[in-house]
Amino acid sequence: MHVHILGICGTFMGGVAALARAAGHRVTGSDRGVYPPMSDQLKALGVEVTEGYGAEQLTPAPDVVLVGNVMTRGLPVIEALLNSRIRYTSGPDWLASTVLRDRHVLAVAGTHGKTTTSSLLAWILEHSGRSPGFLIGGVPTDFGVSARLGDGEAFVIEADEYDTAFFDKRAKFLLYRPRTTIVNNLEFDHADIYPDLAAIQRQFHQLIRALPGAGRLIVRGGDPNIDELLKQGCWTPLESFSSDPAAGADWTGDAHGSVFRLRQGSKTIGEVEWGLTGNHNAENATAALLAARELGVSPADALTAIGCFAGVKRRLELLGDFGGVALFDDFAHHPTAIARTLSGMRARDPGGRVLAALEPRSNTMRMGCHRAELGAALATADHVWVLRPPELDWDLDAALADYQTIEVCDSVAEIVAGVGSVAVRGDQLVVMSNGGFGGIHQLLSQSLDAPG
Repeated sequence: MHVHILGICGTFMGGVAALARAAGHRVTGSDRGVYPPMSDQLKALGVEVTEGYGAEQLTPAPDVVLVGNVMTRGLPVIEALLNSRIRYTSGPDWLASTVLRDRHVLAVAGTHGKTTTSSLLAWILEHSGRSPGFLIGGVPTDFGVSARLGDGEAFVIEADEYDTAFFDKRAKFLLYRPRTTIVNNLEFDHADIYPDLAAIQRQFHQLIRALPGAGRLIVRGGDPNIDELLKQGCWTPLESFSSDPAAGADWTGDAHGSVFRLRQGSKTIGEVEWGLTGNHNAENATAALLAARELGVSPADALTAIGCFAGVKRRLELLGDFGGVALFDDFAHHPTAIARTLSGMRARDPGGRVLAALEPRSNTMRMGCHRAELGAALATADHVWVLRPPELDWDLDAALADYQTIEVCDSVAEIVAGVGSVAVRGDQLVVMSNGGFGGIHQLLSQSLDAPG
């Protein structure tokens, strides 16, 4: 079967492409603004990618077209598709009907930490011999790909609440029908789709309504937005986790330097040295461990796997040392995630300086929904450069005016020059963006490595 994917270079649709290819289908696709790591993954899979959304890509006609949620009416390929007799569906619907139907689906949902938690869960299951399938919104270093079919019963999926397609406005995770579900946390996001937090909570409660009574719901304890969600009803056995003993959760996982420690109630279950930092990652690891228990993985075996987990690309990923400056790449684009990333940087070297460059690229950030929280989230770094997006409809300078260590820049070149004038040997520099950031990573590495 010939499967053609529109919007193929998004993390989700790129993962769908990998699964379709593994299932033996011929896979092609198209997108705009192609960049690594997804472009590298598709090339390695032998998937032919067309730049742009012209109607000509539908000739000759594929057997089915999978429509990504970036696609809109008015695009030539969409208008041609609707006028044709070619079968089309959404990526989540194809995934649910073709891949997930007969699997034990473990869904990882929530505002923050989904990619790391999904990667940890897949790795715990792999390390214990379960050979899971997975589709993750990033590339776990231990696997080198964002998706695979797997040979086992389990399928781990990063389950977000973004809408499915222009013709299906349900949250994507409603199509997956998971048996085990993690809700890491819950905050307002996706302002281009949802008007407020209550609208997001309604989607999450629809997910909870469909969970089987024989399944498991795993939630972060002490999160008021999750507590409010659960008051609407829950029909599935529930377990809670936290990094804060005061939260009263069933399980507590916390990080002390390079050690992750797990407790059940007041009983210490075990601890392990690991490569991650911060209590937010300790919570991610605890949630993953609890989900893996549903497939029979013991906490002891899960701790061993957590200890050798290699991390995820673009999640506080160390790119290298350039001119004595440690350069990191991170996906953070929400104030809470930004603050957690910078906290993790501090934990790596408490006595050193932390520098940061931010591209406020997400729809929610560009709409200004988090402008009041942005400055405080960034202020924990010693110096920050923020790229001013084009056609921003709110005053970025005014929002950050009270923070003397934060500079607003009009170009990537200006940021690179600013970093070059401030950074010194021993500094840590993190680049935060959910996109390509104009190739800033390579430009920074070259600039920092330049003699003099």
